[in-house]
Amino acid sequence: MIRNSILIASLFLGTAFSFAQQYGGMWIPTEINEKEMKDLGMKISAKQIFDTNKPSIKDAVVQFNGGCTAEIISAKGLLLTNHHCGYGQIQAHSTVEKDYLSNGFWAKNMNEELPNPGVTVDFIVDIKEVTKEILAGTEGLKEAESKELIKKNSDAYIKSFNTESYQKIIVKPMYYGNKYYAFVVETFKDIRLVGAPPQSIGKFGSDTDNWVWPRHTGDFSMFRIYADKNNKPADYSKDNIPYTPKYFLPVSIIDKKENDFTFVYGFPGRTTEYLPSIAIEKIMTETDPARIEVRDVALKTLDEKMRTDAATRIQYASKYASVANYWKKWIGEVEGLKKSNAVDKKRAYEYQLSSKNPALKTTLSEMTQLYSEQSPFALNNAYYGEVIRNAETLSLANRFLNYMGAVENNKLDEKSLASFKSFLQGFYKDYNGELDAKVTAKLLALYAQKTPNRFLPSDFKESFSNVDKNISTIENWSKNSFITGRNNLGNYNITKDTETIFSDKKMLVEALAKDPFVLLMTQLRDAYVKNTDSQFVSLQLKIDELQKKYMAQLMETDKDRKFFPDANSTLRVTYGKVKGSNPRDAVEYNYQTHVAGIMEKYIPGDYEFDVPKKLINLYNAKDFGIYKDKTGDVPVAFTATNHTTGGNSGSPALDAYGNLVGLNFDRQWEGTMSDINYDPKLCRNIMVDTKYILFIIDKFADSKWLINEMKIVK
Repeated sequence: MIRNSILIASLFLGTAFSFAQQYGGMWIPTEINEKEMKDLGMKISAKQIFDTNKPSIKDAVVQFNGGCTAEIISAKGLLLTNHHCGYGQIQAHSTVEKDYLSNGFWAKNMNEELPNPGVTVDFIVDIKEVTKEILAGTEGLKEAESKELIKKNSDAYIKSFNTESYQKIIVKPMYYGNKYYAFVVETFKDIRLVGAPPQSIGKFGSDTDNWVWPRHTGDFSMFRIYADKNNKPADYSKDNIPYTPKYFLPVSIIDKKENDFTFVYGFPGRTTEYLPSIAIEKIMTETDPARIEVRDVALKTLDEKMRTDAATRIQYASKYASVANYWKKWIGEVEGLKKSNAVDKKRAYEYQLSSKNPALKTTLSEMTQLYSEQSPFALNNAYYGEVIRNAETLSLANRFLNYMGAVENNKLDEKSLASFKSFLQGFYKDYNGELDAKVTAKLLALYAQKTPNRFLPSDFKESFSNVDKNISTIENWSKNSFITGRNNLGNYNITKDTETIFSDKKMLVEALAKDPFVLLMTQLRDAYVKNTDSQFVSLQLKIDELQKKYMAQLMETDKDRKFFPDANSTLRVTYGKVKGSNPRDAVEYNYQTHVAGIMEKYIPGDYEFDVPKKLINLYNAKDFGIYKDKTGDVPVAFTATNHTTGGNSGSPALDAYGNLVGLNFDRQWEGTMSDINYDPKLCRNIMVDTKYILFIIDKFADSKWLINEMKIVK
């Protein structure tokens, strides 16, 4: 049976590798897979992508505010990123009178650009491999001793640099600690908002279209980097001037064709491409389904109320979107892992390499044993984490437990207290205790039904397996719990008298110790810590140690493969081709969407699919200017086979010559397993077309002064 599955998987591998693009990859810019990139159509050199001696494309790519990516598109420091990456800044500048989220914002000149205290952009000035320096003296040491010496070596290496006040050195492990790289970073702190479309463009499709193709979202916003008179990073000052970059990206409005080469430059967050088959199997059949199941219950309960009550729909819109985001991603991930035959493919690869290197077989056997041993603890970790996260009242009780612990251990500082009080003010504003009672009741029942007794508090299964009984219990508790805001503490209410209540820590801790939700959360947490946490973590440490060994053996054994390190929020290059897709039987997607598709989805007044009147007028008048393509319409978004993940939001999508052709913002649902198993036949990244971005800036926003700053490639 095993031999048959290996033979089948080998045939499947042969099919996959007949695809022009064999591997994905998030390549360190100093070590890109230049040969395959050129085979796929790239016309520039690796040096033009990353060069420390001359201006290169890397000088136009920045990490935006520690999470997203952005790119410079003019000689005056004009910055382009996603609307969802700049959303917090757009929101911060919005008021009832100036609702920039709903109406958009467009500065008419540089004097109208809005400062954003605390927002930064990071340039990567240089990248060096420093494996020898960081691993010096670690050979033969035990894991704990090795980690200690690695940290000491890293600190010493960083201190050896003479950096400017706006520079820092970051040392990052790659290949599970088999290699180390140092990144020289320069940080700019004066970043001003230049323009953003209304959210009816920037978030068009919102939750419904999230992770979905076809897509029609104008997910972009614009900022500008400012510097001091010497073009150096500086804190905000009205005397600062627009930054003059070493390099900026030309913006192309040339029509795209299927199979055109593209590459994406940015800061992808996290991938795990080198997991063994047993790990992928556990994710696909156990932990992902558990997380999906919990969120499915929570979302259905919220949706029932949101559909019948407008106030609740508004109150819970953001929370619902947050919960649905990874729920949808995990569903796509499981489907994609199954459809791409990921486990059998990986087993076939392991079988092939083990025949060349018997040591690999031993390592894989040990990993299989550890993952199997960890399996029940990992499953409980998944259920417990998701139940506490999605039952708001329990999540709140958990935070109050943390507060109690900090007070009792004299570890509560003013900054942490202020942060907690600020959180509570936001939490209660958008909290519906009656609705969450139903969510919590259903999730407690699910947890009781799905979890073996050995992981639960005593009598928990008997007490909480029935949903109707849970609802009655929790609603009664809510009436007697002051943390839900429905019962007073003395003469004070937690939702109205937060400052007063927190001024008497002793009284608060004593009251919390009697609160029914805090008592339940204490039981749940104690059971989890005692029965799951230490075992799960202990086994994970052993797995991590073996994963490092496994990675080294892979690279040593597979001489025909060019390896790339998993993403870890450092600067990377990925590449592919403009491609449509055929994700399911009888389903075929084109690679390009157009404004006509926006009009097809248009629902007047809808919070996801409304369309601004001006955009409708432009469409009806066919006033597209130079931004229409050969169809006579303006292209909105397109897909390609670039290997992207979180953190690539806002990344530039570039053509074979290094011109900007799109702005990365999402992935296609059927290929979200690319974080674990990239497959060029199924995996597609989604980008806003530069033609649509320029069309909105020029025709919709009447901001031609910004177009005039750019170098447009026609």
